[in-house]
Amino acid sequence: MAKRKKKLNWFYLPAVILMLVFIAYPLFNAVYLSFFKWNGYSVNKEFIGISNYISMFKDKVFISSLRNTLIYGFGCTILQQIIGLALALFLNSKFKGRGIIRTVIYMPAMVSGLVMGYIMYFFFQYKGGVMSDIITFFGGNPIDWLGNGNYAIGVIVFINTWQFVGVSMVIYLAGIQGVSQSYLEAAVVDGAGPWAKFRYITLPLLIPAIASSVIYNLIGGLKLYDVIIALTDGGPAKKTHSLATYIANRYFDAERAGYAAAIGVFSFVMIMIISVIVNAYFRKKEVDL
Repeated sequence: MAKRKKKLNWFYLPAVILMLVFIAYPLFNAVYLSFFKWNGYSVNKEFIGISNYISMFKDKVFISSLRNTLIYGFGCTILQQIIGLALALFLNSKFKGRGIIRTVIYMPAMVSGLVMGYIMYFFFQYKGGVMSDIITFFGGNPIDWLGNGNYAIGVIVFINTWQFVGVSMVIYLAGIQGVSQSYLEAAVVDGAGPWAKFRYITLPLLIPAIASSVIYNLIGGLKLYDVIIALTDGGPAKKTHSLATYIANRYFDAERAGYAAAIGVFSFVMIMIISVIVNAYFRKKEVDL
C-alpha cells in the first residue's frame, strides 16, 4: 500500500512543475524587478531599492486605481450575491421554462470579458449608443456614460455584475438544492413562514455556498482588466483604471517595468490578504453554526 501511494505521488509532479513555471517564477521575478528602474526592454537595470514602492503612494493615479479596484471588487461582489441569490431562489421553484431561463442568465459568463466589453461599448457610447437612443426617444438628453469617470465606473460595475451573476446563481442553486427537505418540513410543522424558513434554515446552511461565491467573485472583481480595456482603456483622464489596467499602462505605455512590477506585487499581496480575511470570516461562521 505504501509503495502504491509513493508511486501515486509522482502524479503530482506535472502540476507542481506547472505551478513553479507559471506562478512561482513570475511572482518571484516580479518581486525582483520591483527593486529596479527598468524600461522593460533594455538589458540594463538600475537598482533603486524600495523607491518604486514609495513612488506608488505619491502617485495620484495609483491611489485612484486602488480605490477603483476596491469599488469593482466589493461593488460587483455585493451585487452579484444579492441578485444571484434572488435568482436562485426564484429558479429553484418548479415552473415551465426555468431551464431555459437558467441557461440565458448563465450564458454571458461564457463570453470573453474583452468581447463583452466591446459589445457593451455600442450600448453605452455617447453618439449612436443604444442607451442614448432610448433616452432621446423619451425626450431626454443623451448621457456620455463613458466620458464621465463616475458614470463609467458605474457602467463597468454593472457590466461585470451582469456578466457573472449567473455563476453566483448556479452556486446558490446547488447550495439550496443541498438543503435537506426534512428541515424545511419540520419548520412548517412548527409554524414557520417562508421568510422564517429562509432566514433561520436556508440562509445559515448556505454559508459554504456564500463563501465560495464571494471569494470567486471578489478575486475576479479585484483583478478586473479586460472589460475596462474594451470600454474605456482607463479613461477618461485615467479615472477608471484598476490596478490591473494601470500595471499594463505603466509597463507598455510609460515603459516603467520596474514600477509596474511593484504595483503588481502590491496587488497580489492585497488580494491575498483580503481573500484570507474573507475566507477566515466564513470559516468562523461555519464553525459557529
